[in-house]
Amino acid sequence: MTLPLHAAAVVTDALHAALTHESLRADVVRSGSPSTGIRQLGTFGGLDVGIWEMTEGAAVDTEADEVFVVLAGSARVDFIEPALPSIEVQAGSVVRLAEGMQTLWTVHETLRKVYIA
Repeated sequence: MTLPLHAAAVVTDALHAALTHESLRADVVRSGSPSTGIRQLGTFGGLDVGIWEMTEGAAVDTEADEVFVVLAGSARVDFIEPALPSIEVQAGSVVRLAEGMQTLWTVHETLRKVYIA
């Protein structure tokens, strides 16, 4: 739920905010039947800010230039291009991804993050 405090401030319960999920395209899914949900919260200094979630499964993605904080869940991110070591993320992880990186996300437990991109 988003509560306006006054004209310049908004509070969002990012952990519990309702997101509408959509199934991922078959050509990006590598295992399971993952879906994703997104809720854009607005912009900050010309950057998009929002909440993103992915259910269990694995899918490839081409990344935007972003920083995100994991709120809940866990996943492994494998870097296809450039070839970098895999990372494990969980609640509290802060990650920086560069535009154009090709990744494989394997979500162990529904992953929810707040992003700035």
